[in-house]
Amino acid sequence: MIELLKINTLQFFLQRDLRNFSFDLQLFAAEDEGRTEEPTEKKLREAREKGQVAKTIELPQSIVVIFGILVIFFLGSWIYHNVVQMSIHYLGSFSKFEITERSIILEFAHIIMFFTKTLMPIFAAVFIAAILGNVAQVGFQISTHPLKLDWSKIKFDPSTILKKTFLSKQIAMNLFKTLFKVAAIGLIAYLIIKTDFGIILKTPDLSVGLAFESIAIITLKIILWTSVVLLILSIPDYYFQKREFIESLKMTKEELKEELKETVGDPYIRARLKEMQREIATRNMIKEVPKADVIITNPTHFAVALMYDNLIMEAPKVLAKGLDSMALKIRQIARDNNIMIIENRPLAQELYYTLDIGDFIPEKLFYAVSLVYAEFYKHKTNQDFKAKAQNF
Repeated sequence: MIELLKINTLQFFLQRDLRNFSFDLQLFAAEDEGRTEEPTEKKLREAREKGQVAKTIELPQSIVVIFGILVIFFLGSWIYHNVVQMSIHYLGSFSKFEITERSIILEFAHIIMFFTKTLMPIFAAVFIAAILGNVAQVGFQISTHPLKLDWSKIKFDPSTILKKTFLSKQIAMNLFKTLFKVAAIGLIAYLIIKTDFGIILKTPDLSVGLAFESIAIITLKIILWTSVVLLILSIPDYYFQKREFIESLKMTKEELKEELKETVGDPYIRARLKEMQREIATRNMIKEVPKADVIITNPTHFAVALMYDNLIMEAPKVLAKGLDSMALKIRQIARDNNIMIIENRPLAQELYYTLDIGDFIPEKLFYAVSLVYAEFYKHKTNQDFKAKAQNF
C-alpha cells in the first residue's frame, strides 16, 4: 500500500512538471522561414552582378595543381638544369665576386631574371588553369562588389553565429570534404609509396641527382593522383553548392509580389490600363458599326456587324461584335442608320466566339454567311425597286 502511494505521488509531480514545462521549437526553425518561392531571373541576375554565384573551390584548385604538375613533369629537366647551372655559377665563383653597390644590384637583377624565366611557364599554366576553373562554372563575370565592406551584415548575434558555426549544412559539407581529402591523400600516398618502395630503398646507393629525381617523380605522382581525386570530388560539391546557393536566394511571397510590382507594375494600375484600352477599343468599334452591311443577332444577347466589298475583299469582315449591353448598343446604332438586322442564333454565337474584330469570315462559314448576304441583297434590291417606283 505504501509503495502504491509513493508511485501515485511520483506520477502526480511528474505530470505537474510536464504541464509546466515548455520547449521553444523555434530554436529548430529555419533561419529564413517563409522563403519558399524560387528566385526569379531578376534576383539571380542581381546576385550575379554582385559576384554571388554557385561554385566550388575544389575545381579550380585541382585544375591549378594538375596544370602545374604537368608543366613541371614536361619541363622538369629544363628547370632542374637551370637551377644547377645557377648554383654552380654562384657557389663556384663566390670568391671572385666584388662586393659593391653596383655589383649587388646587377646580381640581384640577374637572379630576378633567372627565376622569372624559370618559373614563368609554371605561373602561366597556373594562371590559365585558375581562370578556366572559374569560367567553367560561372562564365566570365567581373564584379568589385565583394570587395566592398557592408556594415549592415556585421551583426553580433550569438545564436546565429553558433548555428552557422555548428549547425550549418555548409560547415558539415566542408568538414566532410576535409576528412575526405585527408583520407584520399593518405590512401594515395600509401598505395604509391608501397608500389615504389623498392625505388625509395635504392636511393642511398644512387647519386644525388638520380635520388632527387626518383623522390620527385614519386611526389609528383602523389600530388597528381590526389588532384584527380579532388577533381572528381568537385562534381558533387558543385551541385551541392548550387543547391545551397538557390536556397539562400529563395524569396517570400511578399518579396515576390514586390518584385512583380517593380518589374511589371502595380496590378491595380495594369488593370486600369487594360480597362482604358478596352474603352478605347470599344469606342473605335462603335464608330465602325454604321459602315456595316448587316447585323447578325441572337436575337438579344449577341450582335455581330459584317461588311463586304467584293471589289477589295475576298470575304466579309467582322467590323464589331458585342454581348448583352454592347449587343444592344450595336443594334440601336444599326436601327439609327437603317442597317439590316438578321436573327440567326447559331451563326451569331459562332461568329462571336471564334472571330475577333477585323477578322475575315473563314471558309467553313461561307455558306451560312452567304445565306445572310443573299437575304441582305434581296432586301436591298426590294428597297431600291421601291425607291425607283416612288421616284417614277
